[in-house]
Amino acid sequence: MKFQHLPIGAQFNFEGKTYTKTSPLVAAAEDGTGQRVIPRYAMLESAGEPTPAAVAASWQIDVDQVLAAWARYEADALRLLEAACGDDAGRCDALKAELAEAGQRFRDGLSVSGSVGAI
Repeated sequence: MKFQHLPIGAQFNFEGKTYTKTSPLVAAAEDGTGQRVIPRYAMLESAGEPTPAAVAASWQIDVDQVLAAWARYEADALRLLEAACGDDAGRCDALKAELAEAGQRFRDGLSVSGSVGAI
């Protein structure tokens, strides 16, 4: 079988080692020696069913990284909004307030969802 046909969390053997697929391109060695990009052409041998823990671990996202990315997005959005508003300061202020409220709803959604990986 080929790597692209395996679901995230699937275990397989490749070049004498057992790996778990952790992303569309990368697998982690079961012996703890690290991660490796698996070539598309590689022929693999199944080593078991996907483990729920491995599937869940592959989708974990660092909330701090999400918040930092959101802050960059908000800064860009504000800059573009100000450029688009031109001389209409009243309209621009109203749109900035709506954007700030939307950003707060986004951040609230992260904190409600729980801990790292719940996104």
